[in-house]
Amino acid sequence: MREKETISLEEYRRDVNLQWFVERGLELASSLILDTGNHILAGAFRIAVDEYEKILEELWRQRVISEQLYRELRGLGGFRNILVHGYMELDHELVYAHYKKALRVFPGFIGEVTAWLEGQSSAGNTGVD
Repeated sequence: MREKETISLEEYRRDVNLQWFVERGLELASSLILDTGNHILAGAFRIAVDEYEKILEELWRQRVISEQLYRELRGLGGFRNILVHGYMELDHELVYAHYKKALRVFPGFIGEVTAWLEGQSSAGNTGVD
């Protein structure tokens, strides 16, 4: 998604192909974060979660992600649903703001989950299949 990180809001508004790129990129990245979190909760903690927002909350409670990252990611499940189900009514400013935020926050998720996995691995107990 960094490929287009320098685009302006006006460029985004004018270019349907760019909108599709950003929207689908956000949808895919959001789904990957939520799916990864759900897999960690099920595999390592035997926790079943049935709501996207609960995945993020439980990752924080289990100390997989920091409170700061949890606060940054809150609302991701709802936004993902808007992307998937409300694409005809998307607010360009909202999507663009989420895109800029994702460029900053999503790499933090990768870093924190990687650090957690490495900590589990060195302790010999990933529990994640």
